[in-house]
Amino acid sequence: MDLSSLRFVDISMPLENGVKSDPDISRPKIDYMKHDESIARIQTFFPDLKAEELPDAAGWAVEKVQISTHNGTHLDAPYHFHPTMNHASGKPAPAWTIDQVPLEWCFRPAVKLDFRHFGNGYVASAADVEAELARVGHTLKPLDIVVVNTAAGAMYGRDEYVDTGCGMGREATLYLLERGVRLTGTDAWSWDAPFVYTRDKVAQTGDKSLIWEGHKAGRDIGYCHLEKLSNLEALPATGFMISCFPVKVKSASAGWTRAVAIFGL
Repeated sequence: MDLSSLRFVDISMPLENGVKSDPDISRPKIDYMKHDESIARIQTFFPDLKAEELPDAAGWAVEKVQISTHNGTHLDAPYHFHPTMNHASGKPAPAWTIDQVPLEWCFRPAVKLDFRHFGNGYVASAADVEAELARVGHTLKPLDIVVVNTAAGAMYGRDEYVDTGCGMGREATLYLLERGVRLTGTDAWSWDAPFVYTRDKVAQTGDKSLIWEGHKAGRDIGYCHLEKLSNLEALPATGFMISCFPVKVKSASAGWTRAVAIFGL
């Protein structure tokens, strides 16, 4: 197979210090050890070693990272949303953890919905999804990956990021799932609308079902979604594959992924 014509677009965000990519209570922390700081570690294996005996007196570089499975670009498993899934079938089952997610979900043709024009806190509906699919001329097929380009993508690196962008409501999510989609994604902090807007709506209406309504659609039909994607504005609406295999964390609710859009397959 000739792979020379393939083009790859990185749609992942980095793990890094000093960026409000998550609420303050859950941001990652990375400690960097440079080459000249690791000599003592090497000497635990080679006690007689002197620093100058290594090329350029350089040891190894190492990083210690304190993160949750939901930091950085990651794939949420059905278990994250609810302890059980597939209630719509009448046969609920234990929700899959990230190490149980079918790999065939994670490398599929993809379509991008451009929802950057929707205001912060807007909850996209099934009609919004249907209209955008019609605009780009795409008919959903089972296991298509659907990613949503929101206003949040352009805000990464700014303090407003977590509270920016529209969300996908229960109705919109079920519209996709009922047509065979099993993996979705967003460049926002959450698949749902930012919590600051949901909190206000719940306070005004008293309707607690609005909390995490897009995520909770996974109770009806098990699915996964990517959060904190990046660079979606560089993608066309169709004509590419997405690869997003998650790190295999035993019994976990999510796994980090280097999500990539691939053209030319």
